[in-house]
Amino acid sequence: MDESTPLMTAKFGMGQPVPRTEDPTLLRGEGRYTDDLALDGQLHAAIVRSTMAHGVLRGVDVAGALEVPGVVAVYTAKDLAWTAPMPANIAASMKNADGSAMAIPQRKALAEDRVRHVGDPIALVVAETAAAAREGAEAVMPDIDVLPVVADPEAALAEGAPAIWDEVPGNRAVTWASGDAAACEAAFATAAHVTRLRVVSNRVVVAPLEPRAAIATYDPADERFTLRLGSQGTFPMRNLLAKALGVAPEKVRVLTGQVGGSFGMKSAIYPEYVALLHAAKALGKPVRWTDTRSESFVSDHHGRAVTLDGALALDAEGNFLALKIEGVADLGAYLNPVAPLFSTINIPKNAMGVYRTPAVHARITCAYTNTTPVGPYRGAGRPDGNYLMERLVETAAAEMGIDPLELRRRNHVRPEALPYATPAGTTYDSGDFPAIFEAALAAADVDGFSTRREESEARGLLRGIGIGHYCEVTALVTAEMGGLRFEPDGSVTLLTGTLDYGQGHATAFAQVLSEKLGVPFEAVRLVQGDSDRLVAGGGTGGSKSLMASGAAIVGAVDEVIEAGKPLAAHALEAAPVDIVFENGRFAIAGTDRSIAVLELAARLREEGFAASLPDGLARSLDVTHVHDTSPSAYPNGCHVAEVEIDPETGVTKLVRYVAANDFGVVVNPLLVEGQLHGGVVQGIGQALLERVVYDEDGQLLSGSFMDYGLPRADDAPFFAVENLEFPATTNPLGVKGCGEAGCAGALPSVMNAVVDALRPRGVTHMDMPATPQRVWRALRATPARA
Repeated sequence: MDESTPLMTAKFGMGQPVPRTEDPTLLRGEGRYTDDLALDGQLHAAIVRSTMAHGVLRGVDVAGALEVPGVVAVYTAKDLAWTAPMPANIAASMKNADGSAMAIPQRKALAEDRVRHVGDPIALVVAETAAAAREGAEAVMPDIDVLPVVADPEAALAEGAPAIWDEVPGNRAVTWASGDAAACEAAFATAAHVTRLRVVSNRVVVAPLEPRAAIATYDPADERFTLRLGSQGTFPMRNLLAKALGVAPEKVRVLTGQVGGSFGMKSAIYPEYVALLHAAKALGKPVRWTDTRSESFVSDHHGRAVTLDGALALDAEGNFLALKIEGVADLGAYLNPVAPLFSTINIPKNAMGVYRTPAVHARITCAYTNTTPVGPYRGAGRPDGNYLMERLVETAAAEMGIDPLELRRRNHVRPEALPYATPAGTTYDSGDFPAIFEAALAAADVDGFSTRREESEARGLLRGIGIGHYCEVTALVTAEMGGLRFEPDGSVTLLTGTLDYGQGHATAFAQVLSEKLGVPFEAVRLVQGDSDRLVAGGGTGGSKSLMASGAAIVGAVDEVIEAGKPLAAHALEAAPVDIVFENGRFAIAGTDRSIAVLELAARLREEGFAASLPDGLARSLDVTHVHDTSPSAYPNGCHVAEVEIDPETGVTKLVRYVAANDFGVVVNPLLVEGQLHGGVVQGIGQALLERVVYDEDGQLLSGSFMDYGLPRADDAPFFAVENLEFPATTNPLGVKGCGEAGCAGALPSVMNAVVDALRPRGVTHMDMPATPQRVWRALRATPARA
């Protein structure tokens, strides 16, 4: 052990590109997702959904469904009257600019008196087989009187718009404001130049590889519900379900196995889950349900859906003076518990970016519409804020005749200014934005771009280059568990409340524990997916997993070492003050006498040794540590994209992509690069391909992959990635989070590149997605510049 520990740490410790330990299982097809599970005596469920976007629900005729062979029950809102409204969670604390409360209408799991979007759940059919459940669902006959529809948020806010909720005047959920309006007005009054730009962050379908699925059970003996499902955290999901069921949290257990993607969408409680748990209780049998892909298009929460009007004030030299943001965000028909947070607060915080901007004021209105609810999607407002700022910077440079690279350099927050307090209420604690910027430009060979542009022009193509220089504000770290259990077989079980749905937690967390506690990497076993084994947990989201669980692991290791020193002293027959801990061993300082932490854990299981321990000493090294909180961190980077556009067809091809990043201390560069790739490709999808489209009747026109374009492998080039490490000071590992950063850099860099390619033809702005049709039309609608 003495000789192997340093070698082990060098191979599997922090900073090493260790492959994900779960990959062999997944590649062999041995993964177990919710739909792979089967319970004895299980029944199958199907959802009856509204085919109309808005209407009065006069009644639901279930007689035909009950006649279908194999159907055992049909449940409607009347059957679920005992359940509570769906929880509002974070949104309940949102306030209007005048201090009044946000308008939060109460929603039950199944539609009661009205349906408010296509896909709104009306009934749950339970049958002996999935086929019978689907047939039964088709036989249910809802009686709906059609009402006028409003599917656009700005139209929903207009005077005389159809009322989606009687208790929400003007469909206005909240008008939120922040910042110093007076300082902004003063700055704009004295500005030498003002750039104004409207950007649309298009609504997108989340479309994870694994659709939502769940299996509900109920134990009448202890009156306890259990739900197996894909989620982003079993502990927060348990608490949300308990509120909706009107029971104490300990009466609910949530189990999550492997999850085939989520990107924010599976963090929320959905009405189907409450209905399934009701059915399991009523029937005394497990009830399972798996969403179809076509249903998921109208039932899974969508992402983005915000329009922002930005104004940037500059002096004559191009120094930023102030930023104003006006916006309208679409919440859909029902409230996602956290949607108003990312549609409002996250926008100006992230729009501050890497630049000195003395004043900011934001005012954003969230509206209800007759559409599928909108929820968090990779970045949750962070990419939208960064996108607005970077498009404003690029546009201001063109309007003022200043090189866009030079304009950015003039306004960077310099490293000597850190810690830097922004007018949005954030404080950058570490980093070097100019260094990241120059590293990206060098890696992208920006100096050689003019030659590449000439080569493209010789082939009849338009070439553009775009910068996306971003700084993200991660989510705050709330209470997070770091439990350690030393098992009889020599392994160490790590329990924590984040949840892996593709990030590679098992590998990264084992690297941290291996380095900090000196236990073998391969001995670490991660447990995340059982709410019964957790005492705290915030789930995974907001680019905070390693900040949260990493800090919890460090705290747990400290407790193990503190408890282990007197135990090691007893084993080594020494005084506790003489015991030191290093490389996984407790040793008597200045001697070669030591005992490994795993050996000590094994000795504590020996009857004789345990009996010999003095009173007051721990009988185990097991700990249950909870890390209380950590501030946000500020991952940042600069992405450089190059595109080629065929002016004859409007087809845009992304041909080069470079990303230089500051993610603080990088625990596993292989995982970080993989996370970055995923985020960038999702950003490319939103920038060039993806867009949810409703017609005036609230019908989804982009309701399948036949109508909705997701990025594929040939839509992205190979990526060049560089990581410069400027450790965060806000958490014990110095990490900053990386899961959402790819989107933050991709949206502005790709769209700036598109506009740069089109600008010589007179096109100065284009909203996402830059589809071939849109590009082709823009080229023909705008005369080319001389």
